[in-house]
Amino acid sequence: MIDFELEPQLIELRQRVAQFVQEVAIPAEPRDVSTHGTDDGLRAELQEEAKRWGVFGPQLSEELGGLGLDHRGTAVILEECGYSLLGPQALNCAAPDTGNMETLHLFANDEQSKQWLEPLLNGEIRSAFAMTEPAVASSDARNIQTTMLRDGGDYVINGRKWWISGAADPRCKILIVMGRTNPDAASHQQQSMILVPVDTPGVAIERSLPVFGWQDQHGHSEVSFDNVRVPVTNLLHEEGSGFAIAQARLGPGRIHHCMRAIGVAERALALMVDRVNNRIAFGKPLAEQGVVQQQVAQSRNEIDQARLLCHKAAWVIDEKGNKEARNEVAMIKAVAPQMACNVIDRAIQVHGAAGVSDDTVLARLYGWHRAMRLFDGPDEVHMRSIARAELGREKSAFAAAVTP
Repeated sequence: MIDFELEPQLIELRQRVAQFVQEVAIPAEPRDVSTHGTDDGLRAELQEEAKRWGVFGPQLSEELGGLGLDHRGTAVILEECGYSLLGPQALNCAAPDTGNMETLHLFANDEQSKQWLEPLLNGEIRSAFAMTEPAVASSDARNIQTTMLRDGGDYVINGRKWWISGAADPRCKILIVMGRTNPDAASHQQQSMILVPVDTPGVAIERSLPVFGWQDQHGHSEVSFDNVRVPVTNLLHEEGSGFAIAQARLGPGRIHHCMRAIGVAERALALMVDRVNNRIAFGKPLAEQGVVQQQVAQSRNEIDQARLLCHKAAWVIDEKGNKEARNEVAMIKAVAPQMACNVIDRAIQVHGAAGVSDDTVLARLYGWHRAMRLFDGPDEVHMRSIARAELGREKSAFAAAVTP
């Protein structure tokens, strides 16, 4: 059974992270949002502050210089830092770096780790994960068309990727690229992952794709690879292991997104409650309108339901491992982004025209969480996985008793 009681050390850390977010990260947001661009000085400043506060790297093991939390503890902390647009970056627990840190920790050799993982852990550089392609349904990794062909001591990479988050950040120095090294192998053994420095000849950041018109601060880029040569020593793990690496990476990455989304939904609900308590319409506060009360109550229900499911998924990972938790992770990945969209949309509605403008943070929050229903696997793929697990489940004694 899941124990909902938090250890005193985790309670103290949560309070410290909450205080950091309230006193440091949220007040810094106008400096970032107003530019619609990347402020490297701001990010570095916030990360140094996070180190001083003792809240840097909550999702990392102590071995990697982090706080050594399990996934349930991470869920508590990432929700707190998710309240702020800048919280995840400040604590060095933002996507795609978190997933890339996990990938490099699990699969990189000593030389690769020293060159790329260590500076990533320290917040000195950023990274990107290049899997998705514009021409194929990349939710099925077997569709990946980018080629990585061996030529002597090099791999030669050709292809095009898009929605490569973080690639446009000037601090992004390394790409983890997925492509085909052996097109004739079995379908799940054709792909590999190779480390490609951003400044390698033939790598071109073609454009950064906006989300609902908003140029996100770390960019979601279209990247082309034109006869890009990297040494075979840049291969991650071994040839044919790309699909397995992707599965190992995406599980924890997906649940981290969901943890942060719960914090965002709490922020949207707080804005909604404040608005309806203070906005007068037809002679009384909006909060006295029955339909508004229903929306507030529904938002609270949905947030708490999603939190419980997220904590269950984290608990299964801690107790049984990523593989055993795949169904729970699929469930929360299908639930949390939709929940966040629902709550943010209600907050937008009670803010009226201000809600869809840049005068509030709500439009930006909505755009990102609507996109979350697509990246790391669209809702439909996760729902299919959940359905297949349910349809293939062996009948319980109860089910056998009530069915023919």
